[in-house]
Amino acid sequence: MALAWQFAFLVIGTDPARFRWLMLPGIVEKLGYCLTMGVLYLQGRITYVDALVIPPDLVLGVLFVVAFAKTSGS
Repeated sequence: MALAWQFAFLVIGTDPARFRWLMLPGIVEKLGYCLTMGVLYLQGRITYVDALVIPPDLVLGVLFVVAFAKTSGS
């Protein structure tokens, strides 16, 4: 599933205005993953090293939100 989303992100990147609505599930995927990993870390079920994947995905999720907002006028 994760690999399929990577291809979807590449498709979105080819024409963000055209694939604007596909950004919404992308936002849910990125931020949902960060939330899940954050909860697991706070519960002590994953290590600090495992939690290091959170910041890059969080940044990408926020950038998707910004891109979604910026393409609204297109």
